[in-house]
Amino acid sequence: MTTEGARIGIDVGGTFTDFVLSDPRDGSLVYYKEPSTPEEPSRALIEGLRALLARAGLEPSGVAALMHGTTIGLNAIIQRRGAKIALVVTEGFRDILEIARSRMPSSFDFHAAKEEPLVPRLRVLEIGARFSPRGEATRTPGPGEIARLGAALREAGVEAAALVCVNGYAAPEAEAALAAELSAAAGGLDITSAAAIWPEIREYERTLVACLNAYIQPLMQRYFAGLEAGLAADGVTAPILVTASNGGSLSLASAAARPVETVLSGPASGVMAAARLAAAAGVGGIITFDMGGTSSDIAIASSGTPELATRTDIGGLPLVLPVVDVSAIGAGGGSVVWVDEHDVLKVGPHSAGAAPGPVSYGRGGTEPAVTDCYLALGYIDPAGFLGGRMQLDGAAARVALGGIAARIGLKGPDAAQAAAEGALAVTTAGMATELYKTLAARGLDPAGFALVPFGGAGPTHANLLAEEAGIARVVIPPAAGTFCAMGAAGADLRRDFVRSLRQPLDADTARGLADTLAALGAEGEAWLDAEGAHITGRRSEPSADMRYTGQAYELRVSLEGVELSAAAVAEAFHREHERIYGFRDAGAEVELGTARLAVIGLTPDLSAPSWPEGDPEPAPTGRRPLFRRGAWVEAAVYRREALGAGARLAGPAIVEQDDTTTVVLPGWSGRVDTMGNLHLERAAA
Repeated sequence: MTTEGARIGIDVGGTFTDFVLSDPRDGSLVYYKEPSTPEEPSRALIEGLRALLARAGLEPSGVAALMHGTTIGLNAIIQRRGAKIALVVTEGFRDILEIARSRMPSSFDFHAAKEEPLVPRLRVLEIGARFSPRGEATRTPGPGEIARLGAALREAGVEAAALVCVNGYAAPEAEAALAAELSAAAGGLDITSAAAIWPEIREYERTLVACLNAYIQPLMQRYFAGLEAGLAADGVTAPILVTASNGGSLSLASAAARPVETVLSGPASGVMAAARLAAAAGVGGIITFDMGGTSSDIAIASSGTPELATRTDIGGLPLVLPVVDVSAIGAGGGSVVWVDEHDVLKVGPHSAGAAPGPVSYGRGGTEPAVTDCYLALGYIDPAGFLGGRMQLDGAAARVALGGIAARIGLKGPDAAQAAAEGALAVTTAGMATELYKTLAARGLDPAGFALVPFGGAGPTHANLLAEEAGIARVVIPPAAGTFCAMGAAGADLRRDFVRSLRQPLDADTARGLADTLAALGAEGEAWLDAEGAHITGRRSEPSADMRYTGQAYELRVSLEGVELSAAAVAEAFHREHERIYGFRDAGAEVELGTARLAVIGLTPDLSAPSWPEGDPEPAPTGRRPLFRRGAWVEAAVYRREALGAGARLAGPAIVEQDDTTTVVLPGWSGRVDTMGNLHLERAAA
């Protein structure tokens, strides 16, 4: 990646594919949305890229880098549509996926079923290889065993396989060499070494990381190869970087080898962009609110840094890789409005998606969706969707919602609107409940945060959520509808490295921790050198998982700026334990669990053009009725690009732009800052 030429961020969602182009000629940003093609994701990407370049007046040769986020791997895991894979595991551990953690999904549900293992037992093979916790080989494959296993893998007809040796985390190089031998014996089959991907203790979780990687690797490799060929046919030969779940990015080669690190890349990109925006705008704590076509997600960031988690769940399976801590809280714009057998109004979880989409799309959909509710209530203009490139059928939406109204006993000329408002109330209450739970688990009060919405439906729904959840401030970015693509365009290179230690903390193990972090740093530097991308600087973020001896789980403790002595490291842990749990036990022994190092290659900052000043009391471009709390009210309509810095407006109002629409409720006011952000604030009582 060079500094000359345009950088383009792309986010492939279930309903729309979003694009942001940073133009090096004048520092401007160009935005575009293209309806997704789920049956062939690269088609929407290539067609949208052509339109984006035409809008920017650039030739394909003028592109310096493509930063690409995708949910293809995530969808394959959730829908169980990955590759046919095998698992090779230490002899005696063939049932590791079946036994898992021996926990029921729900202790009080007699009908709850466990998730089916990614690899059926018939395709789990055993190998005579094992290591001690110190990394010494205690068993090695016998004569002819590698050849026999290679033949079995070929005979099984699998597309990829995973290798897991007991205590392999202590000898990642040896396990990786064994995987290479197996691959050669199996005719070049891709074999993921669990320890090479993620050398952390806990066999089941490490096995799952390896299996998930193998499960989506063939699919992702085919997609990347097809995308690269399709772009080259259009004359785009710029390097492709893939955004990662930790908020950074990887080269295409790294993403193809380690696709499991990209499964949550889309949501992570938006959170990183929001964190950067908040820091630049002087906003402290924020709750990001990403509402797209299928679902809504939130994350928390303070002082420009989002929270990271070292464990999450995907499709009912635990994933122990570092990810931006995103929590799903509810429906998206395509979530279907329906009535259950007890005549109770429900929204989601199933979605109309991009095809057929909401009823108003006119593509054959028959079930009303959240977007149809926005249309019926006057929130969005049927003639202005996607900047006028897509016409919505408001009459069809009202007819479909009229059917819902009849089911729940609503009558009168505004029955469809009443049903739509009820559906949004159900949606918003569910979101607020999940938001409260997420914040309560961290001991946080939503009143102390600003809400930063993005995604196509985020700004439309943000004021409703803020009012329900007691949040007094909403900050809406200039191009909120394509914000995840903006995050992708500005993503730094990043990879996380780990080593399990499992030692009591004392002077000797503190020195060992320092040595381990130094070794991880050297490994990270080599990785950055191999990525082949232009970076403006390098930095690292050391941390360690620690606990009081006897505790079941560790706390992740940042070691940035901490002297790596036993006393200083212990104090950092005591301080973090006290912050989260309210107490410390200074006399208890502290145990080192896992050493972690995030290695970051800084990419050039996206130039955010200054927002021109405007009329402090701008004139609306028109007015239209909004249905609010059972009655019609008149709202002023503004164009977002016409609102200069310093502009102020009062609700009820609607602010329209090509990629989304912002609704300002009665009792709220809006102002535009010098960066173009629209701040909504609750009016004084």
